[in-house]
Amino acid sequence: MTVAIDRATGKRSGDRGPRPGLGRRLKNSYQKYWYAYAMIAPVVLVLGALVLYPLGYGLYLTLTDADSLNSARTIGVNEIEATYKFIGFDNYADILWGETAYDRFWSHFIWTIFWTAACVALHYSIGLGLALLLNQKLRGRTFYRLILVLPWAVPTFVTVFGWRFMLADSGIINSALDSLHLPSPAWLEDTFWQRFAAIMVNTWCGVPFMMVSLLGGLQSIDSTLYEAAEMDGASRWQQFRYVTLPGLRSVSSTVVLLGVIWTFNQFAIIFLLFGNTAPDAQILVTWAYQLGFGQQPREFAESAAYGILLLGILIVFTSFYRRWLNRDEQAAI
Repeated sequence: MTVAIDRATGKRSGDRGPRPGLGRRLKNSYQKYWYAYAMIAPVVLVLGALVLYPLGYGLYLTLTDADSLNSARTIGVNEIEATYKFIGFDNYADILWGETAYDRFWSHFIWTIFWTAACVALHYSIGLGLALLLNQKLRGRTFYRLILVLPWAVPTFVTVFGWRFMLADSGIINSALDSLHLPSPAWLEDTFWQRFAAIMVNTWCGVPFMMVSLLGGLQSIDSTLYEAAEMDGASRWQQFRYVTLPGLRSVSSTVVLLGVIWTFNQFAIIFLLFGNTAPDAQILVTWAYQLGFGQQPREFAESAAYGILLLGILIVFTSFYRRWLNRDEQAAI
């Protein structure tokens, strides 16, 4: 290979010039992509105001002992300045390892994990079963799809209040059980039945999304794969195992991840169904709200620490989940 050398400067023709500094690179980037920056600037400002600033301020509060007694507030014409102090990671240590850590965090954490796993499993299994039924050629299929999507279309608070009325002691469910001479549970008072009712209502609300998503995935699978499997003598179960489930892999991984995140942070159903009357049925997100807004004094710092812990748990889960999916896909190849 021949390399030309400039006799005047002594530089080779293939040598690159010195890399410009950071300020120069930013200026060049702005001059070249100013229109793109102008288009995304409003989005960045909105996200910064609605997401980044509250997140940063909440993270700062977790490092203090802020509550409703020492925070800045206005009483009439009097403005009281904040007097809370910086305490470092004491809030996290108290939540995770304090004397009341099990009652205030770990018991709710265990219930939240069980609640999330049970709800997502029910969402997926029932949604997949309904999607398989609706993917068949049957009379009135459009009407069935409309009926099954209704729980998803109705606002959540309307659905939850409807279930609350039905689960009341004199509601339609207990009245029907009494007419059949069966025991009528205390759905809204007993801890076990409160948790059972919460899972039942959340399953009712979450199944339609899974069903619609998986139905779209089923319709994207090439029908010739089923024809080839049938010609090879595969049974219905074998077709489901080796054709349907692999064909739904990408859709399933996405909807399960979304289901875990939504269910883990499902505030509306627990709060609207029980309010503050079911302390043992509270998941972490509703318990954090209870600490920050449902008691006196309001523990702003501790509630914010719960929020950061929730964010950390979901980030860790998502990273491991995606890594496991990538490993599984590489093994399948």
